[in-house]
Amino acid sequence: MSITMSRGQAYIHRLNDERNVWLDGKRVRVTEHPAFQGTLQTIENLFDLVDDPDTRETVAYWDEQTGSYVHQAFRVPHASQDVSSRAAAFRLWSDRTYGVMSRLSDYARSRVVGWYATRQDMVRHDPMYADKIAAYYQEAKRKDAFLTIVQRDPQINRSLPVGEDEDAMLRIVKTNSEGIIVRGAKMVATAAPYADDIIAYPIQRIPGHLPELAHMVIVAVGSPGLHLICRESFAAPQLDAAHPLSARYDEMDAVLFFDDVLVPWERVLLHNNPEAVWQVRCNAASSSLAYHQSIIRLHSKLEFITAVTAAIAQEIGVDSFLNVQEQLGEMISQMQTIEGLIVASEAQAQPDAHGNWLPSFKYIETARNLGSRYYPRAVEILKTIAAGGLIQIPSGSFDLDETVGPLMAKYLGGVTLQAPEKIRLFQLAWDLTGSALGARHDLYERYYAGDPVRNRAGQYIQYDKESLNKKVEPWLHMK
Repeated sequence: MSITMSRGQAYIHRLNDERNVWLDGKRVRVTEHPAFQGTLQTIENLFDLVDDPDTRETVAYWDEQTGSYVHQAFRVPHASQDVSSRAAAFRLWSDRTYGVMSRLSDYARSRVVGWYATRQDMVRHDPMYADKIAAYYQEAKRKDAFLTIVQRDPQINRSLPVGEDEDAMLRIVKTNSEGIIVRGAKMVATAAPYADDIIAYPIQRIPGHLPELAHMVIVAVGSPGLHLICRESFAAPQLDAAHPLSARYDEMDAVLFFDDVLVPWERVLLHNNPEAVWQVRCNAASSSLAYHQSIIRLHSKLEFITAVTAAIAQEIGVDSFLNVQEQLGEMISQMQTIEGLIVASEAQAQPDAHGNWLPSFKYIETARNLGSRYYPRAVEILKTIAAGGLIQIPSGSFDLDETVGPLMAKYLGGVTLQAPEKIRLFQLAWDLTGSALGARHDLYERYYAGDPVRNRAGQYIQYDKESLNKKVEPWLHMK
């Protein structure tokens, strides 16, 4: 008698391969090591939302090609309603994880959808690309694959020109009848230990005389020679109130070592083609669909940290102070600004040349650029309001202790909460901002989208400045 696995169980089962995941200097099995258990349970529960009748129609759609429900991130949007349907699924996953898991596969899946939906644009660069990305899109959709993307190179000597340091970039070292062999490293592969496949390509423009650096490959995480070197785990050792976020949402980051990894030809989307790789890197559909997910997640995160901060202000009795109200108002303004940009991007969605409906990128880009400042500022406000309360959190549980329990009840309560609940509130705030996980998120939101200075400068460079000049020009000719 066969046992039917849920989507989440099938996903976990796939992780029991020969992947080389290294943590604390040892090769570990992801499905067995305690550092990964809380996050795996979270991902499994999210995958199972497709099987749940109460959430299925929100998180998934019926796909005629596979004859099954698949996650909305795989939907190619052909109408405004499709954009809204994708957004609702992103919102559900983001709210279920409070915005603190940024690479839950819906981002990478959206990238793939954008490349697939505009595949004919690449025929002039590589006639094989369209068929390969179409075949992989169908494979990933059918398998409900967990995907992640890695683009950046290790920080060895960034002062050198692109390609001069052979160890600094992933490169093709050999080709044969089976595929290409790549050697080098990539960083930072967020969620890589949990992924089925990793999509790797360079983020910068590759010079024409270095074609061996210009490739776009889909690498199975269990590929021989691929090593995932994890950072220190920030996961709490068990699910407890003291570490509510760390215990569930440490998605893990890794550096990837490619020790002569064979990538089969069907998964080599592009190779030895700098211009083609750059065109894929700049693909408008891929960027619009993926970054749409990013800013929805950002809004969930800002909403969550605002809620935590407001709760703390109320419980320590400072929410009536004008300066605190001003700071909380600033957080609400940030939250609502991002929400407004999301609404605008969806309201002004338009079809591209292929009939794909894409959310307006100018609002998405603005939200991403604001996010690199908004979230660190939100963390600063929370710490300012909570102040020393974040340091005085007692460790362990004293609920049943006859000596200390009454004293805790007397001295650690809040305006409306009893001591145990108020302690849990501050533990939540500390885990969000002061723990190793919290520090990682502060850094992540600053830089996950790339150099914030270059991004904001790029927004100016790409803007239609002629329309601005026309507003000034009449004043220059007044008599």
